[in-house]
Amino acid sequence: MDFCDSKMFFNRELSWLRFNTRVLNEAYNETLPLLDRLKFLAIYGTNLDEFYMIRVAGLRRLYASGIAEIGSDKLTPLEQLSHIRDYLHQEQKSIETLFHQIKSQLSQAGLFIKNFNELDKSKKIGIKDYFQNYLYPIIVPIVIDSTHPFPHLNNLSFGIALKLRSEENGEIKYGMIRIPRVLKRFVEVEKGVFVLVETIVGEFAGDLFEGYELVSYLPFRVTRNADIEIEEDEADDFIELMSEGLKARKKGEIVRLEVGVGDSSLIEFVKKQIIVAKEDVYTNDMPLNMGTFWELALCKDFAHLSTPPLHPRILPPLDCGACIFDVIDKQDVMLFHPYESFDSVVQFIQSATKDPDVLSIRMTLYRAGKNSPIIKALTEAAENKQVTVLVELKARFDEENNLHWAKALESAGAHVIYGVPGLKVHAKVALVIKQSGDKLKEYVHLSTGNYNSASAKIYTDVSLFTSNKNIANDVIKLFHSLSTGTSYKTELNALCVAPAQIKPKLIALIEQEIKQGARGRIILKANALVDTDIISWLYKASQAGVKIDLLIRGICCLKPSLKGVSENIRVFSIVGKYLEHARIYYFAHALPQVYFSSADLMPRNLERRVELLIPATSEAIAQRLIEILELQLSDNVQMYALGADGEYAKVVSKDKPMSSQIFYEGYVNGIYNASKSEQEHYKAKKLLERMIGES
Repeated sequence: MDFCDSKMFFNRELSWLRFNTRVLNEAYNETLPLLDRLKFLAIYGTNLDEFYMIRVAGLRRLYASGIAEIGSDKLTPLEQLSHIRDYLHQEQKSIETLFHQIKSQLSQAGLFIKNFNELDKSKKIGIKDYFQNYLYPIIVPIVIDSTHPFPHLNNLSFGIALKLRSEENGEIKYGMIRIPRVLKRFVEVEKGVFVLVETIVGEFAGDLFEGYELVSYLPFRVTRNADIEIEEDEADDFIELMSEGLKARKKGEIVRLEVGVGDSSLIEFVKKQIIVAKEDVYTNDMPLNMGTFWELALCKDFAHLSTPPLHPRILPPLDCGACIFDVIDKQDVMLFHPYESFDSVVQFIQSATKDPDVLSIRMTLYRAGKNSPIIKALTEAAENKQVTVLVELKARFDEENNLHWAKALESAGAHVIYGVPGLKVHAKVALVIKQSGDKLKEYVHLSTGNYNSASAKIYTDVSLFTSNKNIANDVIKLFHSLSTGTSYKTELNALCVAPAQIKPKLIALIEQEIKQGARGRIILKANALVDTDIISWLYKASQAGVKIDLLIRGICCLKPSLKGVSENIRVFSIVGKYLEHARIYYFAHALPQVYFSSADLMPRNLERRVELLIPATSEAIAQRLIEILELQLSDNVQMYALGADGEYAKVVSKDKPMSSQIFYEGYVNGIYNASKSEQEHYKAKKLLERMIGES
């Protein structure tokens, strides 16, 4: 059988669109609090911005270059662009209806989203003072004519186009005003009443153009190609090259234009000034830039319209108050974030900073976030300890932030590695080396997620503390390879590292299950499954009778339920309050049976990145990882099943409702205040634990 046949694979981009639709479905979920639903609209919009900036921009570039076909599904760039545009234009109609529904329900709850013209007269007078004091001084009006051409607009620029009439001769002119990002999108004119800033600027725009009468205005927004192309081999100064790339991002080709509903002549004016394919113009009967809905979703005055935040705890054995290194000396410790506090990871680095016996700290940083306590601790440690930090400058959309941290760490005295030529370092690992008598003792932290305290509150990730000597030796070797730029060929012993080892290891583990035939069992949990080699081996395993369950949050190019090919494969996706980010791989007849990893099942992760695959280091940790997989497979609230046609359907079950995320919120934190039906599942869960232990 030809596993390279295009009929065997879903298209990567269309699969991603369906993932974002699953995110959007959470905004439709009327059982969620209203601001949670608005939050999912914001996430959907932010996701779509990035998709256009990178994926659509890339397809346009391939089409312009005359590339005939790409990807295992063999769709041409033009065919993909056509499918994407049709999909998004169709989905946009339902999004507008959904937004107005949520807006109406928020009004009933006392939170109003309004345009300026919807305010009563007294409120309008007060808003004019706001305009004069806070907006008038910083916005820049432009009349478009031969001496004032339409200005350059940076990526994701937002503004309003204006139609003006000369008071002197009645001549029609056009102009524009940029809306600076420093401005709040929603202006609260009184408690609970929020006015869109562009409607305020639009209504008073006439005050900016003396001698003109304002006829109409129209909001618009542009999206540019934001993929930075770096020729590393030609770079004498990679930092300078990255800085130039960040500047170039602001000037990339425009790939999308969004406009509001309004004056048709203004819409035509904007289209004439901003050259983009007509299929990439989206007219919106709702506020542009859904990502700014976060301003309202996080409004403290309306916290009652959101799900109460999780307050994760530090659990045994790390809650005993003892030195964290003493705890790790006694046993390996696995954490499941965000249900278990990320503070333990911060404490690990902070303790290393303060401990006089610690000689060295080494870390990889992919996305550290702003105001990072870990960066602060490393900066302090660099004053009197050996601190080595690899800061991945190629972490997309975090390049500028990472460049800032890299320079700060270097200024503090740390040895900073600015990535590895030709590879992106996506492995998450920290190494602390401590003097213990006349010997050195190593402590390691490994994770599926970033060292980012903010995202650790909303991403589900697995991490491990260990003082295992074999793992520590591998990590030391890994850091040496990062320093010398030889990571592309490095091989480890206790761990597996990409690009040299992880893919062959996974294929070998699948082969091992194939030998077991119908007794074989595979469960893979990842963010994405795209790699054609891995997919082909999973097809072979299915044909051999191996039962395979795939928990793939986002993109999945594998087709389940194909007769004679994948009848033994089920594909599920969980979308909910937390972003499923952990990668866990289970093979029933392997030893050990279960692994976790920083790597997704994609060519970029397995072949073009430095990633780690970590085995369960104890039976207890293996059982915890299996428990996560089994519990998620029993989810019948947030679970979708993928069909052979590429569509996802919500899993419907006659069993009692059970959300794995809600379950873990209670179970892991020891405060399980669940409904009676969930309590029954708790009992079933304890039975499952015993079954796993007996097997």
